[in-house]
Amino acid sequence: MQVLKADAQGRLVVCTVKQGGQAPDRVEVRVKAAGVNRADLLQLAGHYPPPPGASEIPGLEVAGVVARDQGPWHRGQRVMALLDGGGYADRVWVPQGQLMPLPDNLDYIQGAAIPEAFLTAYQALMTIGDLAAGERLLIHAGASGVGSAALQLGRLLGAEVTITCGSNDKAAFCRGLGADRAINYRAGDWWQGLEEQDLILDMVGGSYLDPNLRSLALDGRIVTLAMQGGRHGQLDFARLLAKRATLTGSTLRNRTSAYKARLVQRFWRRFSDSFVSGELKPVVDSSYPWQQVAQAHRRMAANENRGKLILSLES
Repeated sequence: MQVLKADAQGRLVVCTVKQGGQAPDRVEVRVKAAGVNRADLLQLAGHYPPPPGASEIPGLEVAGVVARDQGPWHRGQRVMALLDGGGYADRVWVPQGQLMPLPDNLDYIQGAAIPEAFLTAYQALMTIGDLAAGERLLIHAGASGVGSAALQLGRLLGAEVTITCGSNDKAAFCRGLGADRAINYRAGDWWQGLEEQDLILDMVGGSYLDPNLRSLALDGRIVTLAMQGGRHGQLDFARLLAKRATLTGSTLRNRTSAYKARLVQRFWRRFSDSFVSGELKPVVDSSYPWQQVAQAHRRMAANENRGKLILSLES
């Protein structure tokens, strides 16, 4: 099988490796496209090792074609998959419960933009954040893959959505996706005049902890998914208690296969029709032949993308 593997200089290059033994209960998928995530960059830098038993190959989401009949999945069926790792390859073997059918109105590039972004956002907003219609939702890094997915889900669930982002162009982009308010954090203190947020989805961490608490409504919730702004922040316990705030950290990659299967099932049962109708749309910034993975990684590292970056394995 072909994979993207680091060479002696640390560059990802396409190479051929011997196929290892695969669990008989897993579904073999011929990969057509793979999503790029910040976790891939962190893993390659040695800061985010894969969980025990997961592939050392980067890649947390793919779209492709089922290679052989397995359980409810049939050879030739178009699918998308949430992975523990291994997506930067021409083949992956996926637990049955982590697959979703790829709707006919979406191509493989769009399909690869859905699993990690939308399932991470769904878990944060609904499973953890318990978002309700009419509530106020604040999303940091609103133009990112997860941010743009959370923005759409929040609007569909009936929330009032505010996002922060790093440029006026990204702010306009997020308003186009349906954000009620879009704030360029480089233009000043984003939290000024921003109060009574019921749920805050935070991918920044660091110095955002205190202004997040200031912006929170009584009984509000903060769900932190990343720490792009640093791993340490100032916590005012008096404000935490006064707001009766709930502060939760979460990841998806190291959850069990059973947990992921339940998450996938609940998500797809509720929102599959929304992808078919176009109410929910995978947001693709750009796609690259997988030999150009370095360009995709540079764009993500520079925070230039609006939505997802995708690697295409189709010639």
